[in-house]
Amino acid sequence: MSAPAGEKTEKATPKKREEARKKGTVAKSVDANGVAVMLAGVGILAATAPLILERMQQSMRHLLQLISTPEIVSPDGLAALFGELGTVVALAVGPVAGACLIAGVLTSVAQVKWKPSAKAIAPDPRKLNPLTGAKNIFGKRALFEFFKSVAKVAVVGAVVWMVMTPQLDELAALVGMPPAQLIVELSKQILAISLRAIAAYLVIAVADYAYQRWSTEKQLKMTKEEVKQEFKGQEMSAELKAARRRRQMEAARARMMADVPEADVVVTNPTHYAVALKYDSEQLAPVVVAKGKDLIAAKIRRKAEENGVPIVPDPPLARSLHASVEVGQLIPEELYQAVAQLLAFVYRTAGRRRQLQSTTATAA
Repeated sequence: MSAPAGEKTEKATPKKREEARKKGTVAKSVDANGVAVMLAGVGILAATAPLILERMQQSMRHLLQLISTPEIVSPDGLAALFGELGTVVALAVGPVAGACLIAGVLTSVAQVKWKPSAKAIAPDPRKLNPLTGAKNIFGKRALFEFFKSVAKVAVVGAVVWMVMTPQLDELAALVGMPPAQLIVELSKQILAISLRAIAAYLVIAVADYAYQRWSTEKQLKMTKEEVKQEFKGQEMSAELKAARRRRQMEAARARMMADVPEADVVVTNPTHYAVALKYDSEQLAPVVVAKGKDLIAAKIRRKAEENGVPIVPDPPLARSLHASVEVGQLIPEELYQAVAQLLAFVYRTAGRRRQLQSTTATAA
């Protein structure tokens, strides 16, 4: 049974995907970023917590020393106080914040690749439409996201509860423990709970990413008519480009053939190649004014014959000129000698022909 005419059953074309990407419509899971940020934060804390704690203790001792001195009320004292406070905050927050930021950026790039789109962040007046906003808040997608968030909290909370319940007696035994030892034991317990919570969150993130890909693919699907119209437009565009290229080639060929009567000589293969050369004393070397192969070569020879331009067979030179010089360019230095000899022969032949014509005319 065939699908209804207006139903979107076809996969998105590359053009549709590119347009959607420019608008910011890509498969991306926020939960994947959340897992990466949590893992980076816990990892950096586990790796650097002793060093951070030691540095913070040193900073706090220095801070207390500053507060205990009378100089604290002076401008220099206050500057030192705030500087030390900034150091404490930077040591406590800096490593974790930096690791989380890097993890979040790398995860986003891994999901959607590095292709920034200004259109996706550009202001859109349609987003200010109250009706559109209400649909976004109370629509099916918003309800789905709400229940998904509730489910995430429930699952992670259940995992944390199952991990903590067997350890309640151990946690109760920490009461009265010296602070230094208490911090170490609490850190171990928190790390164990965090890793299990991250594992549960990772399962949720994988499922959410799969759903986001499926949802995006469904959103980008096209009807059969849309696919036909897009390919029709692309084919028409290709035809127009080909027609434009043909017109440009025809115009260039017409200009080239118009320059053949001004040439000094046409070098031929003798049938496959033809290259017309013109020499001007104001230029360093002769210029190729026309060249062609097979049918074009025949037209160049015919045009040269009609206008009395000498035609000289020289297969090696003709092939070299045709392969290495474009129309309108000077011949290369390595062909100077061969072309000079050719032009000298042409000029001598032309001179003898004129002398013979003059002698014949005088005798008559």
